[in-house]
Amino acid sequence: MFFQHVYDKSLSQGSYVIGCQATGETIVIDAQRDIDVYLHIAKENNLRITHIAETHIHADFLCGSRELAVVTGSKMYLSDEGGEDWQYQFPHEGLRGGDVIKVGNLSLEVMHTPGHTPESISFLLIDHPATDKPVMVFTGDFVFVGDIGRPDLLEKAAGLMGTKEVGVKQMFQSLKKIAALPEYVQVWPAHGAGSACGKALGAVHSSTVGYEKIRNWAFQYDKDEQGFADYFLADQPEPPIYFAMMKYLNKVDRPLLIEVPKHPKLSREQFLSAYKKGLKIIDTRKKADFAQAFIPESLNIQANNSFSTWCGWLLSYQEQFILVAEDNQMEDLTRKLMRIGMDNVYGYISDVHNLGLELETADVISTDEFKAYIDNEDAQIVDVRGAIEYEEGHVKGADHVFVGTLQDNLDKIDKDKQVIIHCQAGDRSTIAYSLLKRNGFDKVKNYSGGMKEFLKYCSTNFA
Repeated sequence: MFFQHVYDKSLSQGSYVIGCQATGETIVIDAQRDIDVYLHIAKENNLRITHIAETHIHADFLCGSRELAVVTGSKMYLSDEGGEDWQYQFPHEGLRGGDVIKVGNLSLEVMHTPGHTPESISFLLIDHPATDKPVMVFTGDFVFVGDIGRPDLLEKAAGLMGTKEVGVKQMFQSLKKIAALPEYVQVWPAHGAGSACGKALGAVHSSTVGYEKIRNWAFQYDKDEQGFADYFLADQPEPPIYFAMMKYLNKVDRPLLIEVPKHPKLSREQFLSAYKKGLKIIDTRKKADFAQAFIPESLNIQANNSFSTWCGWLLSYQEQFILVAEDNQMEDLTRKLMRIGMDNVYGYISDVHNLGLELETADVISTDEFKAYIDNEDAQIVDVRGAIEYEEGHVKGADHVFVGTLQDNLDKIDKDKQVIIHCQAGDRSTIAYSLLKRNGFDKVKNYSGGMKEFLKYCSTNFA
């Protein structure tokens, strides 16, 4: 048997290539949208991609199953569970619990495991040349290492009210199916630490049924459904607003993108023309470089592993935008964007200094300066971290407005006061600072040291 785990750090998303080396037949589970990685793996290992499967209709990334099917001619094996409202709306081979997919000398038994979503399925793998017992289970967003897939995403991200309580009850029952498997069976989920699909995902990519029964909180409530529900729904992180679009695009027929696009580098004249028309500028440079000189009204979303997530929070799928990035960064950034269906890149520039524009400088302050604004009636301190972070501890008197929803909550920021933005370590506060400046807030300062620096030197003024 051939097995390879493909992991995208930017979205904490795992997909799988599993092949029968005797026949060359291969299945890909939960493919990312830039499919060349799977084509390369297959070619390097003398395999043919013959089957494509998904564990559920994903909300956090745009699945590449249809792109892969077009290029390879493979069939897509997708869930037909969950009822009428949870059906894929394009041709596929429908799966229900108990069905078996044959991939050469391998077989994958379908387990219907609702809870995270009604149509969710898991795949129990048997490597027949070695044994007739299951050896791996691919759980999607059902069981993670140390956690399970949250049931409230459909309500919070997609607006499907009334699904949360049903999901909790379904998850409580689905866990019994996993608990009944042999303890040696390896657990391979679709996500790891950093995903918003749970609140306590482990950093290790895989586990075993036995380990999860000991360490995963969800298996400790096997006889206490109410306690399970209470803990399950508490303190879940904010789901990015782009999740609703992903849920929709993964369900319906849509335009396909079978190659990684190459976006044009804009001339000075091309950039200025687009800029004057109001195209949004996303500056991907490091926050320190942005602070020293930035294009007026541009947003600073750094080119790190959180880049696509924050773009999903702050950009519309209907608007074009321009990137500020180095030539050698563009392929990586394009892949990160296409994995969430963000395809409206107009072009990019690498140098902000040769445009003939009057650049701005960010007002970044030190810890001592920040402390001077605490309890100052003429100042408003705004904590832009997540709600859970804020509730666990914050600067005395600080207001809370999460950076991901700041654009929709500008009325909570007082234009007449000196506004001081901060987060944990400066990345999110830089986004918030640039967003406020874009929206006409002139009296803004960025305490980029954030709570990380503040707690080193200040034991008081903490709530």
